[in-house]
Amino acid sequence: MDQQRPAPHTDGPAPAPAPAPASAASRVRAAGFLLGLATVLVGLMAGLFFAFTVSVMPGLDASDARTYATAKRQFNSAIDGNGLFGTAFVLALLAAAAASAVEYRAGRRRAALWAGAAAVAYLVVLVLTFAVNIPLNNELAAAGDPAGATAADVLDRFRGTWVPANTARTLLCTVALAALARALLLHGRATPR
Repeated sequence: MDQQRPAPHTDGPAPAPAPAPASAASRVRAAGFLLGLATVLVGLMAGLFFAFTVSVMPGLDASDARTYATAKRQFNSAIDGNGLFGTAFVLALLAAAAASAVEYRAGRRRAALWAGAAAVAYLVVLVLTFAVNIPLNNELAAAGDPAGATAADVLDRFRGTWVPANTARTLLCTVALAALARALLLHGRATPR
């Protein structure tokens, strides 16, 4: 005969139940949203860097030093003062990294790996931007009249370094975009209809 034991007596209120873990369905939706957001934002950045690589910088190279320096300063000023650009620029990395983490927690390791690879490639873009492109932009802004000898040296260094760094950013963003597209494809295949 089974005997039931009485519940032990406690002096305080019953402990609150542990919060329920996030459902698998909500993780899947969150991962899909984050992957989509990261893909759009990285795509926008890839497009911006690509446009500079194939049209803006070659067009400026065909101009005189004063036009080149003035136009590049204006581009930099417009981008630096644009909160929307700055938000998209940083949010692309955060969304890709978060998507990778959520996919991993949802047990979708392959999608997580591709999203993580995208985040790493895009992180290199940010490092290049802050270590190379922005300091060169600042040096060009402070150089003064490009007709002067010092400013001409700055402009030569700018052209010789900024352009290859931007080409690298274009390629890295393209790699990140392709990796996010692969992660989205794997996410879609694994999501029940």
